[in-house]
Amino acid sequence: MKKILAKIYIYLLLAVLYAPILFIAVCSFTESKVLGNWTGFSFKLYGNLFNGTMNSGSGLLGAIQNTFFIALVAGLASTILGTIAAVGIFNLKGNRRRTMQILNNIPMINPDIITGVSLFLLFVFLHFTQGYTSVILAHITFCTPYVVLSVMPKLQQMNPNIYEAALDLGASPAKAFLKVMVPQLRPGMVSGFILAFTMSIDDFAVTFFTRGTVGLETLSTFIYADARKGGLTPELRPLMTLLFLVIFILLAIINVRSAKAAKKATRK
Repeated sequence: MKKILAKIYIYLLLAVLYAPILFIAVCSFTESKVLGNWTGFSFKLYGNLFNGTMNSGSGLLGAIQNTFFIALVAGLASTILGTIAAVGIFNLKGNRRRTMQILNNIPMINPDIITGVSLFLLFVFLHFTQGYTSVILAHITFCTPYVVLSVMPKLQQMNPNIYEAALDLGASPAKAFLKVMVPQLRPGMVSGFILAFTMSIDDFAVTFFTRGTVGLETLSTFIYADARKGGLTPELRPLMTLLFLVIFILLAIINVRSAKAAKKATRK
């Protein structure tokens, strides 16, 4: 009886989580402006999304371009910084390592609105012009701890003698890091990059407070402004569907590769 109830609970939970996404995906194949009003099967919204012929003009296209550009730059930068920070934290001993791990975890637990307001006040205090640069720096700030958390387990699994052996054989610290450590840490770095990339795309509070008044729009701020007008642009439905599919495929690929790597490790 417990197993049956547990399965029912899991299925209900999955239904609550994925039913809205499935509903949006189904409604993306009709050209009705009202969500839930089926007017016949059509790819018109997908055509409008890719052709740029949308009722809202180029606002949504510009928000998409800004979102992915910021997410890509922030993801790459936070992956580099997070990997270096993880190596530094891992090489600390005792209480110093634990203290740095706690400090790294605080930004992830901290509410986004507090992070956004704090960064906004910092940029104002420094007289820093808010716009693309401030948003990218803000995204790097809150994405880097997630990369550290992704890379740290790989460091714990890695044999530290490999790096020392490379130094003994004449490699410089930089070359030993790039040629020896990075290949070992690559799975964690890829996971950290994907996590940072999706966190950047998903962010609203930090972007809202650090974008300034230059009219910079990302997907989250565009949807917020669009919802305040009394409705959502219909082309958002196919966009959300495509984003979900891309992230789902990426996660599936990562999980399959991780499972294969685990099987190989157990065989050895």
